[in-house]
Amino acid sequence: MTVFIDPPAWPAHGTLFSHLVSDGSLQELRLFARAAGVHDRAFDLDHYDVPAERYDELVAAGAVGVEGGDLARRLAGSGLRVSGAERNRAKRAALLTRWDGLWADPGLARKAGENLVDRWREPHRVYHTTLHLAAALDALDSIAVEAHVSERSLWRARLALWFHDAVHDGVAQQDEERSAELVAELLGPLAGSGVAGEDVNEIVRLVMVTADHDPAPDDVVGGLVSDADLAVLGGNPAVYTRYTRQVRAEYCDVPEPLFRSGRSQVLHTLLDGGPLFRTTPGAARWQANAQANLAAELSALAA
Repeated sequence: MTVFIDPPAWPAHGTLFSHLVSDGSLQELRLFARAAGVHDRAFDLDHYDVPAERYDELVAAGAVGVEGGDLARRLAGSGLRVSGAERNRAKRAALLTRWDGLWADPGLARKAGENLVDRWREPHRVYHTTLHLAAALDALDSIAVEAHVSERSLWRARLALWFHDAVHDGVAQQDEERSAELVAELLGPLAGSGVAGEDVNEIVRLVMVTADHDPAPDDVVGGLVSDADLAVLGGNPAVYTRYTRQVRAEYCDVPEPLFRSGRSQVLHTLLDGGPLFRTTPGAARWQANAQANLAAELSALAA
């Protein structure tokens, strides 16, 4: 794995910035950046933005200087690149526009939406970022029409996805529970915007579905939320590989043997728990790819 840096040429905040990228490992990129004193908040989905004053220091620390075009080509070839379209959909403004669209009076709900987006943008995240939120919302939209649920149920499902990883500290079950607690905290004051107590209770329940991804057979809305959250598992091999590298980087401090063991256990649980996707359209779109992707990753972890 090699870390590359281009010359500082990107203006922002009164200085010029360089990009710091890896040719294959977000984990090693994060460890390199931390060792060099680059804060996690400088990470932007697939690269770090570093000010001009750090350029020589980072080259001395081991980053290889290349021209901007060469760096872009190396990032594109690494399998880690986030496309411009993906990046645009994950931007704060784009997500807040989607949030506003959920409300008859967006102004009353805007503060709650800003709170959620800022949580999804926390610097310790690598996979559970605004990129995942936008992708999950897109995945839900892609299967919702065929699921034949009411507009109210679909509204609740979308809100559940907004909340489902709003708290992410890397503690299974506890993260979902704390995310569910946010539902009442942030939506409770919005009774004037049409949020009823039964809405809050249902959204809490849907958030908790993402803890084990095992909705009841007749729980169509729970199936929609679960399928949208897991849709990345059914992506093409390149998308899935990028996802695995993002997950590894999010847990970059976990020693390799422990990570391999823990990750393998998660994959076995998913594969042994019955169908990964519980809605008919979700299964048709993602089940076959997901089984192949998980099996391939298990083989790689065991190698």
